[in-house]
Amino acid sequence: MRNIPASMDPDVVRAIDARLDRVEEEHGIRVLWAIESGSRAWGFPSPDSDYDCRFLYVRRAGDYLSLRARRDVVETPLDKVFDVNGWDVRKALGLMVKGNATVGEWLRSPIVYRGDVAFRDDLLALAEDVVDQDALRKHYVHVARNNLALLASSGVTKKFFYALRPAVTLRWMRLRETTAPPPMDLPTLAAGSALPEGLGALVDELIGRKSRIREMGSIVVQDALLDFVETELRTAEAMLPDSRSPGTGEARERAWTLAEAAFRRLIGDPSGAVTAG
Repeated sequence: MRNIPASMDPDVVRAIDARLDRVEEEHGIRVLWAIESGSRAWGFPSPDSDYDCRFLYVRRAGDYLSLRARRDVVETPLDKVFDVNGWDVRKALGLMVKGNATVGEWLRSPIVYRGDVAFRDDLLALAEDVVDQDALRKHYVHVARNNLALLASSGVTKKFFYALRPAVTLRWMRLRETTAPPPMDLPTLAAGSALPEGLGALVDELIGRKSRIREMGSIVVQDALLDFVETELRTAEAMLPDSRSPGTGEARERAWTLAEAAFRRLIGDPSGAVTAG
């Protein structure tokens, strides 16, 4: 599968493809899913936004039986244009069970460099089945609160977007009352979240203004948007249990069992061979 918008620089896309080819060869891995994350995939890029490629990979079956621990991330050199790194599926599945939303978002990115659709669909079904909704809410509240604090200290507008998107996600989850994962990008989230009257237009306006300033620039955020984010975060916080570890007991054991089964399917080739590409 591949889905690259025409607006993306083809030279940069080719360079990302080349990096993915190199990491497969150099690390002896197979990239199962490679997507764009960050502001481009979230729907609010700036003219100088970098390219945040994230990928999930699997090693040879025998590598997982080695006595020597292997890193569960692969990173490539970071610069002003490229931010390309990935996670071992073993790490990704463990984080998914614990309620981390990142893996699910990567699987739903609207920008795909390369990917195995069957793998994506299998993990999306797993996420819908095992992810603890309270843990997911806690994740988004944490992300939003951290970025509101960074907004207050830095004044950089993108920090508000990093709080706004989680807030709209929390509203989407609350109104729909479903275990189906929410969309990744802010415009789709906003369109499906029955925002208060006039707020959708303010979101669109702010996205338009951000598209004309530098990534680290600052613009005035309307009070109505700030109030909306605070209201949604307080509402989500009130829904969280007072004291309970996410996914404990029988539900947690079931989640780990299902995730283990998914992991075994991924490395089930008896020969342990991994074909790059």
